[in-house]
Amino acid sequence: MTRAISLTLVALLAATPALAHPGHATSGFLHPLSGADHLLAMIGVGLWASLLAVRKPKAAVLVPAAFLVMMAAGAAAGFAGIKLPLVEAVILASVLAIGLLIMAAVRLPAAAAMALVGLFALYHGYAHAIEAPGNDTGGYILGFLLATTLLQAAGLSLGLLARRVGGDLGLRALGGALMAGGALVLITN
Repeated sequence: MTRAISLTLVALLAATPALAHPGHATSGFLHPLSGADHLLAMIGVGLWASLLAVRKPKAAVLVPAAFLVMMAAGAAAGFAGIKLPLVEAVILASVLAIGLLIMAAVRLPAAAAMALVGLFALYHGYAHAIEAPGNDTGGYILGFLLATTLLQAAGLSLGLLARRVGGDLGLRALGGALMAGGALVLITN
């Protein structure tokens, strides 16, 4: 159990040198991978979904799906020129909040969890859109939605493994690592 948690912590924290949005990736697929805040939030959604799925198995699909749908809506808002306030603050808050929810083993009803991650996703999608290069908005959106899906699946798998190896404690430790990653992003920006 200790080895699995240690390896997971290293994997989560290894992304932190990427920090915020250096150079803004030129493809939608690479954009979620280019900033630790996005990377951690998307893995965190999968981790939290694995915690919620213990009591409601459908949450493993519903919570990440809500994130994807609202992320696309946020991107549409960004491409339409709609302005959202405090974008970077909400994105960073999403990492810290999701980490805290996992660490505290908070099991909200699926609808409430979907609404919360949906709010965060709106801002993540918006940030992706306003940083998009070129005119291929459709391909760009599909790219970051695919990357997000893979990151959420990685988080879900990691969460299921952590629960299998260390129970709630293993998963809660990952929530703490997520919060630590978010704090590192905060103090290095």
